[in-house]
Formats: sequence, C-alpha cells, structure tokens
Amino acid sequence: MKSFSELDLEYFQTDLEDHVGTIRLDRPPANAHNIDVLLELQRVVETVRFDESVRAALFGSASEKFFSTGFDIKELQSESGKQVGYASQTSKEIIMKMRTTDTIFIAMVNGHCMGGGLELALACDFRFVGDDDGYNVGMPEIHLGLIAGEAGTQLLPRYIDRSTALKMMITGETLTPAEATERDIFDEIHPPDEVEDAAREFAEQIVEKSHMAVGHNKLAVNEGLELPLWDALAHERELQNRLLGSDVAKEGVDAFLGDHDPDFLGVELGDKEPGAPDEE
Repeated sequence: MKSFSELDLEYFQTDLEDHVGTIRLDRPPANAHNIDVLLELQRVVETVRFDESVRAALFGSASEKFFSTGFDIKELQSESGKQVGYASQTSKEIIMKMRTTDTIFIAMVNGHCMGGGLELALACDFRFVGDDDGYNVGMPEIHLGLIAGEAGTQLLPRYIDRSTALKMMITGETLTPAEATERDIFDEIHPPDEVEDAAREFAEQIVEKSHMAVGHNKLAVNEGLELPLWDALAHERELQNRLLGSDVAKEGVDAFLGDHDPDFLGVELGDKEPGAPDEE
C-alpha cells in the first residue's frame, strides 16, 4: 500500500504536513460523488488507517462554493437500482471505516453541504463550518422520493435530537451553517476564511498527544455507544489495559513525574526511547 504522501488520485487532493493529512474532494462542479469517487475515498481512508505518519486527518473541499451536494443525481437515472444500491452500501462501509479508524477525522465545511455530503461530514469525528448564510445544509432526499441512504438516518439522530433529525429528513428542510450549528450538527463555526486555520490548529493539538491514546478514546466512544453498558465497560477496560502496558503510558507517567513535556510523537514513531527526558 502506498503511503498517504504518495497518493495520486483523480477526485481527491491530498497532502501531508507535520503529521496532519489533508483530504480535499475535487469533482467539479458541485463535488457530487458516484461509485468511482467513493472507491477513491475508501482508498484514502484505508491509507490513513495504515500510515502511522498521519496522526490527524482534515477532510475538506477543493471548491470555493461546495463541500459536497451528495450522490450524483444523474447516476440515479443512468444506473440500475442495484448498482446505485451497491454504491450506497459502499458509502456506508466507508463511513464505518472512518468511525472505526483510530485517527481523528475533522471536517472543514466551507460551502453547500447537502445529502450525502452532509453524511460524509457526519462520518467525521468533528465538524468545523464557515459562517456564511449563502451555504445550504440539509438532507433533501425526500424531494426525490428517497431517504438519507448513506448512513444519514442513523448518524444524524446520534448527534442531535431524534425528532429534530427526523423532521429534517421528512421535510427536506434547508439550514444555514449557523442554524445547523445551533442544532449541534457542527461543533464549531468560524468566519469562512478562518475555518481551515481553526481546524488545523485543533489537528495540531491532537498530533502532540499520544496517537494510541487518542485512537483508543475514539474507539471506546464510537464502538462502546453501540453496546450494552456492561459490554461497553468491558471494551473500555480492554482498551485501557492495552495502554497501561504501553510505551506511551510510560512516557506520559515519566514525563509527569519528571516535570517535563512528554514526547509521544517521538516514542510512537521510534525517534525517542520511552521515559527519556526531552532535549533542552
């Protein structure tokens, strides 16, 4: 498998800087996706999963106007229902890979975010959005006689009130970024020209933490919430036990007791012996 920095794709721009991988959807004019786009996204997500140099991932758009308008409606007319159904299932599988990969994904939404585009944003662990009333946010599939079929019916009610989520789906209501943030669809709202800087600043904070501990926190939450409480607690215990015997925990404890900053990055990438003091 190629590393993240070696990816060369048709529908995505990617770059890696200071262990933060940036992914930009690039399919003009509206970043609508089809099975070819989804298969490339699957490759990107799998590369993030296996490339230890990527410690946080930013997911945005190469367009100045669109994050994504979702699945390409033209495909609904030209492809068989079976083929579109396979594409929808593939999208669900990619979203679950994002949610079960131990790297944090941060959506940077600076443009229209509709339908499957919003579902891709919901697949991320955090969502930053630009405060521009010209952007539309929503799940309009009801207008096509469809449901939000790329995990939207399950993801949105996990983030916001069930009735509010259902109302959005059955009315096709369109929101502004500010309205969507008030409903907790987005985590942070910034002026459009500050969204990427804010998301990157957050990603850089994550990079300095133990990637193993960050990832185990993510998996404990995302997987544990789908389990009965006692099973979730057993899952948490297993993840914690892995950390307790790890070099990163030794580094964290030794740094705390030695009154110096831990070098999790150096330990996890093999550049530093665990517990060794940082260089002055």
